[in-house]
Amino acid sequence: MSLGPVMLDLQGLQLDAEERELLRHPAVGGVILFSRNFSDPEQIQALVTEIHTLREPRLLVAVDQEGGRVQRFREGFTRIPPAARLGALFEQEPKRALRLAETGGWLMAAELRAVGVDLSLAPVLDLGRGLSEVIGDRAFHRLPDTVTRLAQAWIEGMHRAGMAATGKHFPGHGSVAADSHVDIPRDERRLEELLLEDVVPFERLCRSELAAIMPAHVVYPHVDPMPPGFSRHWLQEILRRRLGFQGVIFSDDLTMEGARVAGDTESAAELALEAGCDMVLVCNDRAATHRVLDRLRNHDDPTAHLRLVRLHGRPAPLRPELMQSQAWKQAVNAVAGLEPPQSLDLV
Repeated sequence: MSLGPVMLDLQGLQLDAEERELLRHPAVGGVILFSRNFSDPEQIQALVTEIHTLREPRLLVAVDQEGGRVQRFREGFTRIPPAARLGALFEQEPKRALRLAETGGWLMAAELRAVGVDLSLAPVLDLGRGLSEVIGDRAFHRLPDTVTRLAQAWIEGMHRAGMAATGKHFPGHGSVAADSHVDIPRDERRLEELLLEDVVPFERLCRSELAAIMPAHVVYPHVDPMPPGFSRHWLQEILRRRLGFQGVIFSDDLTMEGARVAGDTESAAELALEAGCDMVLVCNDRAATHRVLDRLRNHDDPTAHLRLVRLHGRPAPLRPELMQSQAWKQAVNAVAGLEPPQSLDLV
């Protein structure tokens, strides 16, 4: 059985019988975990292990563990600083900021790999222009070059820990005030301006550092009437051909308000895959998940299968070994002075 095109969520701390059956559906390829799925490192390791043993190739297990306001696993995990703290430090001490970015990326990924999680959907490559509250301090900096340099260091740390990186939200969510979780943002800039600014970090990192990219649920009407995740022009002509990206394209969650322009959730899933996404996320709506899985039961894309299996985490030390290592202790101390703010509850 190959990995299907749907990444879905779970209800609680353990799999129930319905979820075990659901995860064996041929259209399922991955699971995204939220704070409600976590109580402590031992519990999450047991849950991930069970998910991985359900089928072969094993399902991808992902989480949003960016740091700062968006860190799903907290108790027993190191608090990772928000990206903007590194950007602020870069303005004063660029070399130290880059070292800390690499250390933070490694620490985040190493702690997740130690409990079996394959992916943290990070880093955020949006520009921190102070316009988007939902992005806010999740962005490294306002300048494309600084974002690129800090993100590259962060990704190098992730790779060292055995984890692939996912850049989001292509081509950039940082210049719109509306939150795509509850609204349909519009960015009125033309492609030429986007290519000179917001797209720069994606362009510079997409040929080697990034294994995956997640498009934004933002409409750029001067480029295409549909958000990038539903647009062949954005995904095929610009991202694949113009920028040369060959990795996985994830949709953002199709139950978000920003995806409503594509119709109901199952229609949005089909449209996203037709546009060029390799895997679609359907979260927090179990009825919609069942409808999407039924609609995509026979979906088969051999190229997407090959891309997706490359996202599995590489072998890494288990938690006891990791926490006894000097590398982990030094990394924890290195980021201790960059204490993150409270969690951003996106369910």
